[in-house]
Amino acid sequence: MSGTHTDVPSVPSVLAHELPRPVPADEFATCPVSDVFRRVGDKWSMLLVILLGHRPHRYNELHRSIEGISQRMLTRTLRTLETDGLVRREVHPTVPPSVEYSLTPLGGTLLEPLSTLADWAVRHEADINEARSRRPDA
Repeated sequence: MSGTHTDVPSVPSVLAHELPRPVPADEFATCPVSDVFRRVGDKWSMLLVILLGHRPHRYNELHRSIEGISQRMLTRTLRTLETDGLVRREVHPTVPPSVEYSLTPLGGTLLEPLSTLADWAVRHEADINEARSRRPDA
């Protein structure tokens, strides 16, 4: 391709690979992309990643920062994010011990694609709402 044809759109990477038809359930369940999308799509994980992207937080500070999250769900979500390598839990040897959560370098790399998705959602909010309003069961 010559340098004069620079306006040719590139194929998004999600379309660069052909999916089998039908998509096997076991492949979908074990797909690393599906796994990350499940994490991104859950109710609390991305909110925690965004909060921790600003700075480290102590547990109670996180709990007070998110209206409606139970202590149990906050603990479960933080543990899952820690298991995934996105969040670091650091216990400080004080009396009583204090615990601080921060993003790992890997967790920090999630902020850019998350920001891109968030920007897309804000940019297309009106389009999505209009499409929803045209549905007969809306």
